[in-house]
Amino acid sequence: MITSNKIKRWIGWLIILVILLLGISFLSLMIGPVRIPLTKSISLLAQKLCFWKSYPLENTPAAVILFKIRIPRLILGMVVGAALSSAGVILQGMFRNPLVEPYTLGISGGAAATVGLVIVAGLSGMFPQIIPLAGFAGAIGATILVYFIASSGGRLTIPTLLLTGVIVSFLSSSLIMLLMSLAKGEELHGIMFWIMGNLQETNLSFIITVSLIILTGIFISFLFARDLNALVLGEEEATHLGIEVERTKKILFILASLLTGVAVSASGVIGFVGLMIPHLIRGIIDADHRFLLPASALLGASFLVGADLIARTIISPRELPVGVITGIIGGIIFIYIIRKRKVEFRW
Repeated sequence: MITSNKIKRWIGWLIILVILLLGISFLSLMIGPVRIPLTKSISLLAQKLCFWKSYPLENTPAAVILFKIRIPRLILGMVVGAALSSAGVILQGMFRNPLVEPYTLGISGGAAATVGLVIVAGLSGMFPQIIPLAGFAGAIGATILVYFIASSGGRLTIPTLLLTGVIVSFLSSSLIMLLMSLAKGEELHGIMFWIMGNLQETNLSFIITVSLIILTGIFISFLFARDLNALVLGEEEATHLGIEVERTKKILFILASLLTGVAVSASGVIGFVGLMIPHLIRGIIDADHRFLLPASALLGASFLVGADLIARTIISPRELPVGVITGIIGGIIFIYIIRKRKVEFRW
């Protein structure tokens, strides 16, 4: 039962997370090799939204940088961060294991292996959009493979599903290493850059499509918050509470796989977001999935946008893969929390 004090506490934290996301977003729009002042950014956004017929903004350098590069990148960072965090919440609740993340189940491995095949085959130069399509196809292919290997008699057993995902992940990693050993200089660089993650996609129609799919998936996941709360208690207890356990597990697995697959297809492999963000929210604030899901989505979006800002400015004009930054920052934060033991991770 939710008390009024708990609801107020949740709302307060959600407001803080929204403000954090807005603040990091404006910093992301302002800072870069070419700095755009806050007033200029707000002015350009207002003109674009309200008076776009009167101002040929595309002819000004600041507008081109803002609308052609930084805003698409910002949107992609937000939705990918939210998707990976939400998928992490779903899988950790479903498996009752705080160490499970979207990449544990081989989803990203399948995507990376497929992209590696495309790059080594020389198809990436012929068809510019084939890499995200290959990434998505590989992620879905890995999901289907894990599902059919792990399912038995129409049932999904959690230990078998987890073990199958780990095996598929190892097989994918071996295939990636084989492809990297066969790849030439440019091909090797392309594979390495993709599997370390980046947010360089600027095709707005593609980003909008990805965003709509991810936002729909996150919204559907909210509808299963009570089911996740029940599954955390155990499958037997969830059944006693009226949850159709097998049906719910299948839907949640497909939902988490879809969120991860779409995110990976757009940004490459970005680790640690789906593992760390749910941990932070669950340990510091609350473990109830009715709050955990939206809060993790907001914090995941902020974290990835912030990591991307660091990745493209720390050694400007060169750019680091954002997955490197998420791994370093996430690892440091995670180790600090565990060592200090100021929070107790709970379900």
